[in-house]
Amino acid sequence: MAKESGRNNSANQLKEEIAASRERITRNLRSLRYEMDVPRKIRRSFRSQPVLWIGGAIVLGAIVAALSHGRKIAKVAVKSGKPPKNVMAVGLTLGALRIAAQVLKPVVIKFVEKKMARR
Repeated sequence: MAKESGRNNSANQLKEEIAASRERITRNLRSLRYEMDVPRKIRRSFRSQPVLWIGGAIVLGAIVAALSHGRKIAKVAVKSGKPPKNVMAVGLTLGALRIAAQVLKPVVIKFVEKKMARR
C-alpha cells in the first residue's frame, strides 16, 4: 500500500511538472511572437515618431539620387549621317507588319469566336 501511494505521489508530481512546463513554453512562445512581430513594431514606431521616419526617407532618397547621378552614359559615335540600308529595310518590314496586323485583327477575332462557339 505504501508503494502505491508513493507511485501516486510521483505521478501527481510528474503531472504538475508537465503542466508547469507547458505553461512556461506557452509563455515563451507568446513572448517570442511578440518580439518577432516586426511589421507591428514598425507601425508603432512610425506612429510615435513620424518626423524621424519621413526625414530618414528623404535622406535615403537624396543618397540614392546622388549615387546614381554620377554614372557615365555611354555614347556611340555615328560614322555617317545615313542609317544603314538594313535598318531601313527592317523598319519598313515592321511598319508593313503593323498595318497587316491591324487589317487582319477582325478576321482573327471572328475565327477564334467560331472555334470557341463549337465547344
